[in-house]
Amino acid sequence: MSETAVIGIGCRPFGRFRDTTAREQAVLAARQALDDAGVDWSDIDYAVGGSLSGGSADSLVTELGLTGVPFVNVLNGCATGSSALLAAVHAIDSGAAELALVVGFDAHPRGAFTISTAHLGLESWYGSTGMAVTAQFFALKIQRYLYEHRLPPRLLGRVAAKAFHNGSLNPNAWRRKTLSVDDIEGSPMLVDPLRQYMLCSPGDGATALVLSSAKAAKGFRADPVYVAGVAVRTRTPGSFEVLSPSLSIRRGDSPTVDAARAVYEQAGIGPADIDIVQVQDTDAGAEIIHLAETGLCEHGEQTALIEGGATGLGGRLPVNTDGGCLANGEPIGASGLRQLHENVLQLRGAAGARQVARPVRTALSHVYGAPGLSGCTVLTR
Repeated sequence: MSETAVIGIGCRPFGRFRDTTAREQAVLAARQALDDAGVDWSDIDYAVGGSLSGGSADSLVTELGLTGVPFVNVLNGCATGSSALLAAVHAIDSGAAELALVVGFDAHPRGAFTISTAHLGLESWYGSTGMAVTAQFFALKIQRYLYEHRLPPRLLGRVAAKAFHNGSLNPNAWRRKTLSVDDIEGSPMLVDPLRQYMLCSPGDGATALVLSSAKAAKGFRADPVYVAGVAVRTRTPGSFEVLSPSLSIRRGDSPTVDAARAVYEQAGIGPADIDIVQVQDTDAGAEIIHLAETGLCEHGEQTALIEGGATGLGGRLPVNTDGGCLANGEPIGASGLRQLHENVLQLRGAAGARQVARPVRTALSHVYGAPGLSGCTVLTR
C-alpha cells in the first residue's frame, strides 16, 4: 500500500474557455489545491503535470513562483492524470519528496482529435480508412461487445442519461442540462450504435492535487484521503485497443484488466470492496465495458446492474458521479485528475447535491486511452 495522501484539491469549471486560457485555469486550480491543503507553493518540493495541447506544465512556475522546484512534464494520452499521479506517489513513497503538486490541464478545439498515425507506429492507410477517428473504433468495439454478451443497445441511452443527470448537479460540469433516455435515443446517429449524446466532446479544463506522505497528512489543514494504490498498464498480445490496426485471432486482456488487478493487489482489497467508481466514458459504451474489465461485475451482468439502479447516486455502486466525460467533456490532461477530485470530494462527504447516499470508504478511478493503456487508482479514508 502507498504511503501517500491527497491533502488538497482544486478544479476549475470544464467547458470551452473563451476569456481565459488553459494555462491560466491551471494556475488557478493549483492555487485552489494549495489553499485547500493550507500550504504555500514554496512548500512544494516536487511537481508533475501534463497537457496535450494546452501548454507545457512546467511553464506554470512563471505564475506560481520561481522556486527552483523539480517539475516533470507527463503526457500519456487519456491516462495522463493517472500517470502524473503515479510519478508523484513514487517520489513521496521513495522519500525523494515530502509535498508534491500534480496538475493537469488542456484546451481542445471543436471536432475530432487530430492525430499523426506515423507518431503512433501506424501506416498512413490506417488514417485513410477513417479508423483514426476514435468514434469509429469505439462504435465497432461496443457493437461487438453488446453482441457477444447479449446486452441490449438500450443500455447506452441509460448510461448517458445518468451522466447528464449527475452533471446537472455538478457546478464544474460543462453539460448541466438533464436529458431523458428518449432525448438521447432521439439524437442523430453518428457512428452506429453511438448517437450524438452518447459521445463526449473535446473541451477545456484544469485540475490539481496536493500530495503529502501519509504520516504527515494530518498535520495539514485539509481532510486527508489516502492513495491505497495506483497502477498504469499498456496492452498485451491479443488485446483490441484504440488504434489497433488488426484484431488478433487469440484474444487477450485489455490493459484495464491488468491495471485494475494490479491496483487491487496494491490496495489489499477486491472489486467487491469498492464503494464508488469513476470509469472512462469517452462514449456510453465504454462505461459498460469498463465496469466488467475493472472487475466490478461479470461480462453480461451490466443490464441488471444499470437497469436495477445500482450505478445511480442512490445505488450500491455509484458510477461517474460528477457526470463523467459525457457531461464534462475530455480535456485530456485534466480528465483523469477530475475523476480523482470527485472521489476525494465523495470520500470527504463534501460533494454537495451529488453526494452519494451511503458512506464512502473506498473509491476507484479508471482512465483508458490511445494507443491502448489504462490507469487505475484506489483512494480510501
